[in-house]
Amino acid sequence: MKKSASILVKAVFSVNLLVALLLIITGVISFVPFKLVSPIAVLSLFVPFLFIFNTFFLFLWLLRLNKRFWLSAIAILVSYVLLGPFYGFEDSDQIEEKPSDLKVMSYNAWGFNKNGWIKKPGIGDSIVEFITTQNPDIVCVQEHNRIRHRQLTQYAYRSETPYSEPRTIQAIFSKYPIVNNGSLNLPGTINNIIYADIALNNDTVRVYNVHLQSFSIVPSADNFSDGEKSERTYHRLVDTFSKQLEQAKIFEEHLRKSPYVNILCGDFNNTQFSNVYKIVKGNLQDSFLESGSGFGRTYDLWKLPLRIDYILADPDFEVISHQNFDVKLSDHYPVMATLRLKPSHE
Repeated sequence: MKKSASILVKAVFSVNLLVALLLIITGVISFVPFKLVSPIAVLSLFVPFLFIFNTFFLFLWLLRLNKRFWLSAIAILVSYVLLGPFYGFEDSDQIEEKPSDLKVMSYNAWGFNKNGWIKKPGIGDSIVEFITTQNPDIVCVQEHNRIRHRQLTQYAYRSETPYSEPRTIQAIFSKYPIVNNGSLNLPGTINNIIYADIALNNDTVRVYNVHLQSFSIVPSADNFSDGEKSERTYHRLVDTFSKQLEQAKIFEEHLRKSPYVNILCGDFNNTQFSNVYKIVKGNLQDSFLESGSGFGRTYDLWKLPLRIDYILADPDFEVISHQNFDVKLSDHYPVMATLRLKPSHE
């Protein structure tokens, strides 16, 4: 009986060792900006699962008063250092907002449901009503529907993906004048990055609206249900990661040449645990990490909250607040941040 129990303990610890190593490897890989690691970087999508499994093993060994608990404890600690927090705690010392603060929203509107993916009437109008009610100063819409600008009349200025580009449509709406705009024509994709230079008081702010390579499938149990299908799914994930990495580097190069302070909104189609996120983020501030609370969910995967939509800002801004909305009008959830230019720019 003791021998059987010993074999079971060793088997459980072997599984524990595997998930602990995978979590640590994912953290290390997130700092490697090469396509060569894309087959392994796919693990970043599954960090929540790896974290849950390691937490389970941690408590399992603790309850058994078994020193093996150290393995998952180290994995969780190392991954926290490498990947950063993915849960925010509400700050009791919130900064009071000023009328001069800039409210920025990012929203993948899924075409305002023009294809009827959500089987309810009036979804597009509800998205417009939501944006109007929240009344941000700048709205970055991914997967836009061009005709909807007619309803967003509070925004006197807008920039959209050029008609000449056969790509998914991005849009930037602004209450402040847009003095210049442009589009980064990403190669071999329908995805798109646009930017607008916005006159804000006595300064100019460049706002990027980013929509990185989409997964042509959503990972699901069905896609991993048999060998042939799971292999196709895996290769598609790897191809997507490789393409996102290429796009992230194109953006990084363009951002480096920006003459202005910068704000970045967008749907990265990837988590904060990926090398794609780290390249795009650079030294920008992540509004959720600065002022967000909870998991910061912007997308659901297997009922797990993922954060793949972001608002990033130059250190020249102070992040006053960040808000996630539980509004199911698209396959993504909108986010909004309140930003304040620091005194040297006022």
